[in-house]
Amino acid sequence: MGKQPTTTAKTGGPVGCGEEQDTTQDGHFGAAYSLSDGEETLAHYRTWAASYDQEVGQDNGYAQPARVADMLARFSDPKSVRVFDAGCGSGLSGVALASAGVTTIDGCDFSPEMLARAKEKGVYTSLFEADLNQPLTRIPDASYDIVTAVGIFSFGHVDPKACEELLRILKPHGHLIVALNDPFWQKGDLRAQLEAMIARGVATEKAKEFGDHLPGHNVMGWVIALQRS
Repeated sequence: MGKQPTTTAKTGGPVGCGEEQDTTQDGHFGAAYSLSDGEETLAHYRTWAASYDQEVGQDNGYAQPARVADMLARFSDPKSVRVFDAGCGSGLSGVALASAGVTTIDGCDFSPEMLARAKEKGVYTSLFEADLNQPLTRIPDASYDIVTAVGIFSFGHVDPKACEELLRILKPHGHLIVALNDPFWQKGDLRAQLEAMIARGVATEKAKEFGDHLPGHNVMGWVIALQRS
């Protein structure tokens, strides 16, 4: 990992925690680009948890949770699905899912402080700590109808190879819905991972849409839906 070059692009997500960081300003946004390992990432998001919803959700209008909820509703009846919110952070994605009608949402995150904020939202059925760069050993195969990954794939954070594990916990014909910022999509690592899964026949692409990501910083992003074979 290590420090990334200064750029006007914004990137998203810690190791299972997050949404967005801004490389052009100080504070929590800027510091996120100097993280070098999981220990530093965990410490960073522990200090950010108290102000995260205000800075990311309210001040900068984080758009991806609602976009993912809209995508979910396109492929399923929200009231009838069991959803796993991978890297739920402070629960912004869970709130959007619940607003769309989802009633059963489990989630995990790397930061206990972020999980505490998510628990306060009152929309999760269960929450637990997990590093998404490691196997989700507590979740059996084919457990969920939908898995969401909102803002977790980015520079130096959750490895795109984690998509294999997220696909494992999906039921056959279930959907993995991924949201990420455009700079990381252009890097190509996640795109290569998804293409490899599709080429192996374990998943098919159902939708891929470009749109708002973090409007407060003029960042665009993608929402991608894969269906497990």
